Amino acid sequence: MTIAASNNVTDIDFYYWPTPNGQKVAIFLEESGVTYQVHPVDIGKGMQFTSDFEKISPNNRMPAIVDRQLDASVFESGAILLHLAEKTGQFIPSTPKDRIEVLQWLFWQVGGLGPILGQTVFFRTYASEQLPLAIDRFTKEAKRLYGVLNKRLDDREYIAGEYSIADMAIYPWAAQHAAQGIAMDDFPNVARWLARVAERPAVKRAYALGETVRPAQLTDEHRTKLYAQQKSTA
Repeated sequence: MTIAASNNVTDIDFYYWPTPNGQKVAIFLEESGVTYQVHPVDIGKGMQFTSDFEKISPNNRMPAIVDRQLDASVFESGAILLHLAEKTGQFIPSTPKDRIEVLQWLFWQVGGLGPILGQTVFFRTYASEQLPLAIDRFTKEAKRLYGVLNKRLDDREYIAGEYSIADMAIYPWAAQHAAQGIAMDDFPNVARWLARVAERPAVKRAYALGETVRPAQLTDEHRTKLYAQQKSTA
């Protein structure tokens, strides 16, 4: 699947599945006008553990890209966003002070928000048994993080001034707030920001891309395998 754009800055092979981390990169590619080729990696079928994909993503996680101009692969969604932003000169400020604003929120998502929200969904929905202590712990921390984000958005439209890779990184995770047990009534600034980002045409296109590769119906087995974290040794 090739996505052609008018601004052919670079050619990217995009290894993708419509998870929050996959959506981050899809949003950037659509926002930036880069031409890219989609290679679906169905993590419900364990495609992330194939030897060919492991050469691109040694951690057996998607998303990943191959930058054809550099003949180089990049894994980890935050690293991909930073690479593409620097390469294209888009969605990251050029001045050091403004750049710091974007990077600290990008890493806040990568190091804190994403892992906590992922664990919150797992223990609330996919764990083989309900563990109240784990559910309570991760839900409380999720609410704390949403509070941090809500305060940040109190006096601004976007997280780091202008719309940036910080917004792209955080949006797909926060957009799943219902599955995390988070009510937006408690975080009105986040709610307004979510609505604002959701209306961007490129964001709509990125989510439409997900629907083209996602199975029409997810079975229970498929949903369970989405949380398989280890390569089979059988």
